[in-house]
Formats: sequence, C-alpha cells, structure tokens
Amino acid sequence: MAGLYFHIPFCKRVCAYCDFFKSADLRRMDDVLKAMHDELEHQRGYLGGEAVRTRYFGGGTPSLCTPQQIGGLLARAADLFDCTAVEETTLEANPDDLDGAYLDALRRAGIDRLSIGIQSLDDACLRSMNRRHTAAQAVDAVKRARAAGFGNLTVDLIFGVPGFGGDSLQRSLDAIIALEPEHVSAYHLTVEPGTAFGRRAARGDFAPVDEETSRAEFLTVHRVLTQAGYEHYEVSNFALPGRRARHNAAYWHGEKYLGTGPAAHSYDGRERHWNAASIERYIAGRPPEHEVLSDRDRYNEYLMTRLRTAEGIDLGELECRFGAASAERTLREAERFVAAGTLVAMEKRLAIPAEQWLVSDAVIGALFESE
Repeated sequence: MAGLYFHIPFCKRVCAYCDFFKSADLRRMDDVLKAMHDELEHQRGYLGGEAVRTRYFGGGTPSLCTPQQIGGLLARAADLFDCTAVEETTLEANPDDLDGAYLDALRRAGIDRLSIGIQSLDDACLRSMNRRHTAAQAVDAVKRARAAGFGNLTVDLIFGVPGFGGDSLQRSLDAIIALEPEHVSAYHLTVEPGTAFGRRAARGDFAPVDEETSRAEFLTVHRVLTQAGYEHYEVSNFALPGRRARHNAAYWHGEKYLGTGPAAHSYDGRERHWNAASIERYIAGRPPEHEVLSDRDRYNEYLMTRLRTAEGIDLGELECRFGAASAERTLREAERFVAAGTLVAMEKRLAIPAEQWLVSDAVIGALFESE
C-alpha cells in the first residue's frame, strides 16, 4: 500500500518557529495547484501500481485552499492512481479557517480527518509563536468540526516553549483532553536558524529551554496523555485505541509515497526524490532531485524510524531485510543499552521505553552502521 502527500506551501502569517518551506504570496496559489495537477500526471507510474491507502494535505496551511481546489486534486489523483481502498484522507488546518460551511464542503470534497494546529491553549503562548488564532478559536474549531460530522480529529501541541511550561502546559493538556480528539501530536519546540526564534536566539534575546526542563515537560505530556487513555505510540504521537495516524505510519514503515508540490518529498522503495523548494522553479517544472539509498542508508533509516515507535525493531524483520550479520551486530551493540535500561529486549524485539524517547538519538546513533 502507498500514500499520496500534497504540499500546500502558503501561509497568511509565518509562525516564529517554522522552518518548513512556505510562502506568504497567496497570489501564486492557482499556479502552484495547476503545477501539482501536472505533476500528478507526470508521476502517475511512481507508485508502481500499488493501491493508495492514505492521502494527506500538509503545509504551509492547506486550509487556505477552497474545498473545490482540494476536491480537484483528490479527483485528479483518483483518475491516475488506484484510490479505491483509501482508508484516511487528512487535511491540516488552522483553527480560524474552520467555519461551518467550509467544514461541510471539506467533507463533501473527500476529507475525513482533520489535523488542527492548536499548538497551545494559552493566548500569551500563541502570541509568542506568532500564531494567528486564539485559544477560544481553537476550541470552537474542534467543536464545529464535530458538529460537521468529523469523527477523526488530531490536534497539534508544542511544548518546550520558554516561559510556557508548568501551569501553562498543564492547562493546555487539560483543555485538549476535554476536547476528546482521537489523536494528539505533541512536538518539542526546536529553534532553527532562519526562523524568528532563531534570529532572536542569534541576537541573544531568546534561549531554548534547558535539558532538564525539556525532559520534565516531555514526561508531563507523556504522563497526562497516557493517563487520559492515549497510547504513546511514537515519540511525538499519541492516539486513542485504534486511532493511530495511518499516513505517518507509512513513513515510519518504509512504504512508498508520492509527494506533490514545492519542496515535497517522495520515496519509491529505493530512492528518495524531492521537489525544488521554490515556487518559481516548481511552477517552471524543474525535475526533482534524487538520492539512491544504499543498503547501509536503508538499515540506518530502519533503526531510526522503528526505534522511535512503541513496537521498536522486529529482529526477525531486521534479519530478513538486511541479513543475519546486521541483526547479530545490532544485538551486540544493543547489549550495553539493555543493561542501562535505555533499550528493552522483548520477544525478538528491541524498543526504547517511551519515557526515554526524548534522548533516543544517542541510542539510535550508536547502533547506526558506519562506513
């Protein structure tokens, strides 16, 4: 099974933390969407005939598109790919875009899951991140989505924001739980160069939280959401039983996916492809760049993605994919981490306990196969 990803790079306002490719020039929307239709046609053989299981509109802010534009992309994709067995079609949305008429039209267009960018339910925190909605608008958006018939909602939360841990984070978590979304994605703030936060940090007037605070807030998010019945199934993702994100799981499990739109990435099982991170170059039809993954690349990526999930590494699958020697080396290298409690061995699996995921990179890096 395979996935389709549609990257809508436009934003009305640039958030202080965002380093994704985006543009505030909404005048180019129609040109980009036309180029995406053309790209779907050009890449119609990319998935090798595999049935599409998931479709995802990310950004940017996909909810700046009209339902007709969203429906047009879905219809074009259905003409070119086998979409008869689609299980999930998600659209990322800003809360203040979601009025009742828009939500009704999105459902008719084929969207059955919304990813609502709440980020915080503290207005001061939202202002610090330069978000364009308020906490009240976020709550109202979830309620309107329910009223419109959406039975599968995920919301985003950002923690690790300086000055907004403690009571502020707890209030946001309590309010999110009260909204009863099926899924929560909780991301630690990263301060990237080129973002507003990054520029402030370079001037010395903004500092990320320290490691102790990061760990404390991560454990707070883990504790509060798991006690509320959410399964912490991947480092940044929590779901009620049976409500894991299917599209994201395709990335973590090495399934094929085709990404369309500026800066979108694709994977065909052996090679990665990525489009130009430029509106002009994308519209002009610049071919994607690509990278052929070596066996070592695929092995390291397998470790990196699997060890960030609750299931961890299946040692039998590891041996089947990469050979007995790789599986044996992994077990040898893992012994010291099992002894330290940062890895758990269980029924032919190796997994990092969820409480340790925030520092999982050290374990994963040590297990990587080097040149």
